Amino acid sequence: MSYRNEYEVVEPARADIDAAPDLVLLEFGAPWCGHCRAAQPALRGLLEGREGVIHLKIEDGRGKPLGRAFGVKLWPTLVLLRSGEELARAVRPVSRADLEPLERVLED
Repeated sequence: MSYRNEYEVVEPARADIDAAPDLVLLEFGAPWCGHCRAAQPALRGLLEGREGVIHLKIEDGRGKPLGRAFGVKLWPTLVLLRSGEELARAVRPVSRADLEPLERVLED
């Protein structure tokens, strides 16, 4: 799957994320968040042309259980998972260099 533009308002179930056969990149944020918007060009560059990565943009906020389960405190927070296990994380990325922890895993 490639880069997604829109945030999902309804969160997927944690069990569904954990059961995904491919890599899953969760992007927690909000469409009105300036930091989230600033991260999009770098994130788009990271994901373009990568097959086998499920990118889910989750609209996060107070009382949203999925973001709390992953300890999200700042937006955007990007969490890369395989079979429910966290492999890498990036918080408030601005440049492609800020996404290096994710890129290392994606290139393995």
